[in-house]
Amino acid sequence: MRRHPRILINTPDIELWPAALLRARGNRDARILARARYVLRRKRDGRYLAADLPEGLMPLLPRWMREAGIDDALDALDAVPVHARSGLEHVGALPLHRLHERLDALGIDAGTYAERTGLPLVAEPDWLALAGFDRFRRPLWLHVDAARAWARLRTAAHRDGVVLEAISGYRSHDYQLGIFERKRARGLALDEILPINAAPGYSEHHSGLALDIGAPGEPPAEESFETTEAFAWLTGNAGDYGFAMSYPRDNPHGIVYEPWHWRHDVHPPAGTP
Repeated sequence: MRRHPRILINTPDIELWPAALLRARGNRDARILARARYVLRRKRDGRYLAADLPEGLMPLLPRWMREAGIDDALDALDAVPVHARSGLEHVGALPLHRLHERLDALGIDAGTYAERTGLPLVAEPDWLALAGFDRFRRPLWLHVDAARAWARLRTAAHRDGVVLEAISGYRSHDYQLGIFERKRARGLALDEILPINAAPGYSEHHSGLALDIGAPGEPPAEESFETTEAFAWLTGNAGDYGFAMSYPRDNPHGIVYEPWHWRHDVHPPAGTP
């Protein structure tokens, strides 16, 4: 049986998704995805562009060869090793592609925002590892070091009788822009959104090192998470696995208190598990 890859290959405009993890959008797509290794997926709206089949690329969208960034995506596809992680231990960073266009579209001045919040620009990694699935059964993509640490963290919690659930992990710049666009379409003003969501390009989720954590039966991404056994366990143990809460109360970035948001340090202190 052909093994399906468990990594996502990332380029500025297009992601290369393992076909087995994608949902078919019709009978034709289902037949193609069943035979494909990777699918070229447009980041700004999730549209499938083409599938990588044993006999070559199969178009899934008309004029897909004219897509922005298609050359980068095809080069990345050619460079994917046959065996999923062979030669992919090093994680590189993508250029901050078209970021100012995204910020300008929202009316955010990058210099003013960075100075006010103290948040650094965050590049996307050029590949991510499958770290299981989140609460909603969506693939959970993380930086490979964070994926390994998350597995150890969950296992340790489980040994202590605590269940940790992933709510979300990696988000692209385009995904973050979509969050803002959807909230503005609901009538929220920019000043109402920014304390809750970092501007595109400034979210720790872009790095694949941050994830939102929940507990069974608890609503996702709510302050009430701090009253759970899961939060108490994280507070006492997460640091041993290289995780820290990014946005405590009264943090200097102007982000609301987020007891659910934890970031992995790729260089944890010596002696950690």
